Amino acid sequence: MPKYLLIMRGTDESNAAMMADIDEMMATTRQFIEEMVKAGVLLAAEGLDDPGRGVVVDFSGEAPVVTDGPYGETKELFGGFFLLDVASKQEAVEWAKRVPAARGAKVEVRRVPGSDEVPQVEA
Repeated sequence: MPKYLLIMRGTDESNAAMMADIDEMMATTRQFIEEMVKAGVLLAAEGLDDPGRGVVVDFSGEAPVVTDGPYGETKELFGGFFLLDVASKQEAVEWAKRVPAARGAKVEVRRVPGSDEVPQVEA
């Protein structure tokens, strides 16, 4: 079965709304995860730390340049993900529509190619 990544994208506003009632959001998210486990579709789920604690390694120049976060525009930060093993893109979309999210947040749905789809390098 194909794998799909549900990428959680928040804005400053949606992240603030989520943090305003974090206990309820966490309880709702735990319930959502339990539903995915019972359905046998959840492979992994993780949230990410504050972007201010991260760095970016930029390969635009001759040598990589490391910049402390937060970096770039913070209007759509990647905040975490769910990795699902589902039968189709439509099934992944149906799960994405059920993600507990604050108003203004987005969930990006991306297929993860199988190893048979990645060009193999011969030794």
